[in-house]
Amino acid sequence: MNTSFQQTLESEIIDDNVHLTLVELCKVCKSSEDVIRSWVVEGVLMPSGQDQQGWHFNGIAVQRARLAQSLAQELEINESGIALALDLLDRIHQLEAQLARISHY
Repeated sequence: MNTSFQQTLESEIIDDNVHLTLVELCKVCKSSEDVIRSWVVEGVLMPSGQDQQGWHFNGIAVQRARLAQSLAQELEINESGIALALDLLDRIHQLEAQLARISHY
């Protein structure tokens, strides 16, 4: 029996200069304001602005929020686990960049 597997890949280029409000980020990531606030408290997201009404999120925050949403939904990871996972992924990317620089010498 021959079965085929087809997967649709959806992507979007996000400019780092983009700045979204809390409400806009919720719409883009399909998350509630409470979830976004909890991610800010855990350090998953770091908005600019003094208070929640003045929060703005850049393109990197959008990517992190989407990944956090995916971890929460698909793997049922809590906020602390999401923060840890994203911190570890950040560290991996830093080490890969450092290794790439070193290997060019």
